[in-house]
Amino acid sequence: MSLSAKQIRASLDALAAIEPAFQHGLAAFGYPPPRIRERGYQTLLRTIVGQQVSVAAANAIWTRLERMVGAALAPEAVAAAPDDLLRAAGLSRQKVAYAKSLADHVASGSIDFDRLPADDEEAITRMTAIKGIGRWSAEIYLLFAEGRGDIWPAGDLAVQIETGRLMGLAERPSEGETRRIAQRWSPHRGAAAIFTWHSYSARLNAARAPV
Repeated sequence: MSLSAKQIRASLDALAAIEPAFQHGLAAFGYPPPRIRERGYQTLLRTIVGQQVSVAAANAIWTRLERMVGAALAPEAVAAAPDDLLRAAGLSRQKVAYAKSLADHVASGSIDFDRLPADDEEAITRMTAIKGIGRWSAEIYLLFAEGRGDIWPAGDLAVQIETGRLMGLAERPSEGETRRIAQRWSPHRGAAAIFTWHSYSARLNAARAPV
């Protein structure tokens, strides 16, 4: 279950009580809406398909995959599909390998997205054993599809930028620094991450607005 608006609000209120930066941030940008993704294999497959292409291109590739492989894009069907067929749908050679790795893991039962380990780091390790699923993809899945409230994707550029801005740093912190800064925000780091994306988007929209 994804984090609800109520849960996000409660976590951010708890953060504001211990970190003045969140008080100021909430006053400036308000509370963020929930971010929800479906739980399961298809969400990770969509992540692979969407890597380094526009949303429109990813949607077009997905539609072709459904037409060529089957609307359900069952892992057994993807694993068995000829590479040339997947390439014809628009996947690069690298993405074909990634999609097949994911499908193979699911079809063989080596990963079950309904029974991922309860420990966040164990779940991330299990997911990153799949070719093409890095730590960021695993963290985004656990945060948005499973609603794990203490996930902190410190490798995300927007999270780094907004963490630096929130904390008044002169430069964008590194991934390691971003992770260290947020240690005291546990167990509310998921809501903190959602807030950083919210404030990052708000700043971008304000910068693009006509004067």
